[in-house]
Amino acid sequence: MEVKDFDFYLPEELIAQTPLKDRTASRLLVLDSKTGGINHRIFSDVIDFLTEGDCLVLNDTRVLPARLYGTKEDTGANIEFLLLKQNENDEWETLVKPAKRVRKGTVVSFGDGRLKGICKEELDHGGRIMEFQYEGIFHEILESLGEMPLPPYITEQLEDKERYQTVFAKHRGSAAAPTAGLHFTVALLEAMKAKGIHIVYITLHVGLGTFRPVSVDDIKEHQMHAEFYQMTEETAETLNSVKKSGKKIVTVGTTSTRTLETIAHANDGVFKESSGWTSIFIYPGFEFKAINGLITNFHLPKSTLIMLVSALAGREHTLHAYEEAVKERYRFFSFGDAMLIL
Repeated sequence: MEVKDFDFYLPEELIAQTPLKDRTASRLLVLDSKTGGINHRIFSDVIDFLTEGDCLVLNDTRVLPARLYGTKEDTGANIEFLLLKQNENDEWETLVKPAKRVRKGTVVSFGDGRLKGICKEELDHGGRIMEFQYEGIFHEILESLGEMPLPPYITEQLEDKERYQTVFAKHRGSAAAPTAGLHFTVALLEAMKAKGIHIVYITLHVGLGTFRPVSVDDIKEHQMHAEFYQMTEETAETLNSVKKSGKKIVTVGTTSTRTLETIAHANDGVFKESSGWTSIFIYPGFEFKAINGLITNFHLPKSTLIMLVSALAGREHTLHAYEEAVKERYRFFSFGDAMLIL
């Protein structure tokens, strides 16, 4: 199966540049994975498709204000950094533009000099290992100097940083938001709980893989970048109970899906408290052991995300749904509309 098999036509004007004022006001395309049937609703209607005893799984990662702008101490050249993953102590894996200006030993100053970075190692594709020096608390400095790492297809400024966070964001560490979760409000989640729907949380910190396109023709040759995940004992027990009862497990976002499938595949379909790194790549032919449904946004053509959706709903059903979404002028990508697959 080739990457071109997951291409589709998308008019540029359908790429959402700003979030809606009301998170739940986005449109919702409901796709029947068995028949390919399509139903057009609004996102707040998602509660109608879940019943008492079902379980909704949310990713509670919190996005770091991970885009930093600095200057080289020796030349004053402007450099842009994107923090991707913290290694030991104050070393971080970063993406750098322009990377050719940052070599091993380069010192970069940020803001008023409260933060400095020294390049310790040069990686492929513009990656650099940077060691940061500072006084005080790193995350407080980052909050004051950093910007939200909006994807490159969003060109407008974000007025409120919290609109690129879910309302349940808790554990800092992501280089991008789990965007399917952006549609939920506290009120909607409370309404689901009142209906008897279980709400559980996992953590997966979105990393470098989000920013790298598939560069091979045969999708089986693509290597996913590892991302850190965590599942608590409480979440695992709830999921096992729901699965045993025969009710639905519906993940919110591809990140939640990848976390659950990683754990289920490692434990013969059973959920267990665990943490680690996953590089699982889900594409058509994948055997799902964890989930029964998925809430997700509309993804980029030829991306690993649309491949995951195609694995669950079927490639033909998925591409037909995307064609319908384009025809009906749905909004695409991070701040766009949503799809529910059951």
